[in-house]
Amino acid sequence: MVWELSDVNVGSGLPLEGVRILDLSRVLAGPLAAMIAGDLGADVIKVEGPAGDPVRSLAPPSFGDDATYYLAVNRHRRNIVADLRDPEDFARVAALVAVADAVIENYLPSQFDALGIERLRQVNADCVWVSVTPASSGGGLETSPSFDVLAQARSGLMGVTGEAGGAPTKVGAPIADVVTGLYAAIALLSGLYARRSGRPGRHFEAPLLECTMSALINQAQGFLATGENPRRLGNDHPSIAPYGPVRTLDGLVMLAVGTDAQFARLLSALGDHALSSHTHWARNAQRVKDRDALREGLERVFTTRPTATWLDVLARAGVPHAPILDVAGAFAQHAVRDGDFIGEMPTANGPVATMRSPLRIDGVRPPLRSGPRRLGEDNAELMGE
Repeated sequence: MVWELSDVNVGSGLPLEGVRILDLSRVLAGPLAAMIAGDLGADVIKVEGPAGDPVRSLAPPSFGDDATYYLAVNRHRRNIVADLRDPEDFARVAALVAVADAVIENYLPSQFDALGIERLRQVNADCVWVSVTPASSGGGLETSPSFDVLAQARSGLMGVTGEAGGAPTKVGAPIADVVTGLYAAIALLSGLYARRSGRPGRHFEAPLLECTMSALINQAQGFLATGENPRRLGNDHPSIAPYGPVRTLDGLVMLAVGTDAQFARLLSALGDHALSSHTHWARNAQRVKDRDALREGLERVFTTRPTATWLDVLARAGVPHAPILDVAGAFAQHAVRDGDFIGEMPTANGPVATMRSPLRIDGVRPPLRSGPRRLGEDNAELMGE
């Protein structure tokens, strides 16, 4: 079988032009990694089982008869259907593996064995292989199915998310899958770089549990270094104050006063004698210790004026801050609405607005060259059916 590069991936000038990637993954983390490669110019072929990627049916919301969840992470790839339990389909997929530069998959160990995935790996020992797994192999958790919310629960992330004294809360977006997908993309690019440098293909694991735990960053390091278990602080920061929302006359504004110099500018902008008289708050460590009293003092001042006024005052004073927006408000911001981050993507149900890659290359954002495909849309071209 000859893998002919898709026309949309030829002459793009993108960094991964000419790279061939086989995407055997489903749902979010693996497809996200493959989409990042596709955004950067790789020719990606997605292989789905006869029932299709489960994310196709994760609706509402939908656009036409496509779940928007599927549209979110499946652009820039061709699509074939293959049943790896069928010897003929297995041989066709093996032929694609033989000429692929990289493969991304997220089979459980039981599926890996039952479907003969190791035999696929042996077809092309020079291929970069990226496995998105529930947890690192050999640890005992790699055999258990996992999902974003389970990784958030098990990783400790929910343990530090939520109001102080309240129940643990998941992050409002699938952060575990996203972080894992980004690590999978890093693994993919690292393997491709090593391969181009003359080193053989490597097998990378991107385990959902450990990737999610890596997102704890300072919370994890604080625990590992001191043994002190981090607690939920709502929107407060464990090490910085004021670094969270404060109430205004008509809403909230987010402060991110990360240095003592910024706090001095905040006090100057507020012009409140009672706040300025707390000279011991000039140092962040004391502000963190007195965070409740500090918040009470700040809100006494901030609740005298509306949010819009404070946004202007803080901007002129050079104090780091932001409005707290919902999703619609985020997309309505001038920098987003009138920039090039939102583009139009073709789909089987017509064009739809979508987020383009956040990356820019020499000042230019990668174009939207193709949208998600119908299940098995490219079987005739790629599998002779």
